[in-house]
Amino acid sequence: MFTSPGEVCCSLFGIDIYYYGIIIGLSVLIASLFLDFVRKKFYSDVSEKDFWNILIVVIICGFLGARIYYCLFNFSYYEGHLNEILNFRQGGLSIHGGIIFGFLGAFIFCYVNNLPVLKLSDLYSYGLILAQAIGRWGNFFNSEAFGKPTDIFCKLFIPVSHRPLEYIGFEYFHPTFLYESILDLIIFFLLFFVIRKYAKCYYGVVFVSYIFLYSIARFFIELIRIDSIYFLFDLPLPSFISCVFIFISVLSFLLLYKKYSKM
Repeated sequence: MFTSPGEVCCSLFGIDIYYYGIIIGLSVLIASLFLDFVRKKFYSDVSEKDFWNILIVVIICGFLGARIYYCLFNFSYYEGHLNEILNFRQGGLSIHGGIIFGFLGAFIFCYVNNLPVLKLSDLYSYGLILAQAIGRWGNFFNSEAFGKPTDIFCKLFIPVSHRPLEYIGFEYFHPTFLYESILDLIIFFLLFFVIRKYAKCYYGVVFVSYIFLYSIARFFIELIRIDSIYFLFDLPLPSFISCVFIFISVLSFLLLYKKYSKM
C-alpha cells in the first residue's frame, strides 16, 4: 500500500503532477505496449478490439479495486469521509485489491462476450507483473514501503519526516520496494521465457504461476517491511492474503492438471 501522493514533480495548469503518478502511468503504458506485441506474436487469434477492450476493463477495475480495497481496511476513517474514497490523488492503493478486481472485471467481460478466459488470463499476466516491477519505483520517490533498519550495501536513506517514530534514530533501511521490483522482474522472465514455452497449450498455467510466484515473493517481502498496521494470525495482512492466494493457486494447479490430463 502507499498512503500519500508523494513528492511533486511539477505543476501543469495549476495541477500538481506527482512522481508516483508518472511512474504508474509509465508502468501502464510500457506494459500495454508490450502486451500488444505479445498478442501479435504469440496470441494472434485474439482480436485487436477484444484485446484493448479487456485491457481497459482491467486497468479501470484494477485501479478501482486497489482503491476500494485500501479504503475498506481503513474504514474507520473513510466512513466519515465517503467523498474521499475515489480521490486517487490523495494516495492509498493496494496491489492485492487491484489483482482481485482486475481479474473479476476481465472475467465478467470475457464471460459476457464468450471469450477464452484462461488464454486471456495468461496473456495479461505478463503485463501485470511487468507493470508491478516498474510501478514499485514510485515508492522510491515517496520514501515509503521500506523495511527494517540495515547497513547493507544497498541500504536506503529515509528522511526523518518519513521514518516511523520507533525508528526515528535510524537513517538507513532495507529498500523493500527494490527487492520486490527485482523479484517481479525475475517472475516476468520466468513466465515469459520459461513457463510460456512449456505451457503453450495448457491455458491458465501462466496466470496461476503468476499468482503463485508473486504471492510467495510478497509473503517474504512483507516480513521485512515495517509499515503494516493490520495483522492476522501474527502475520502482516498482505502476507496473510498472499497465503490465501498461494492456497488458491495450488488448488487451481490441481484443477488444471485434472482438466488437461483428460485430454
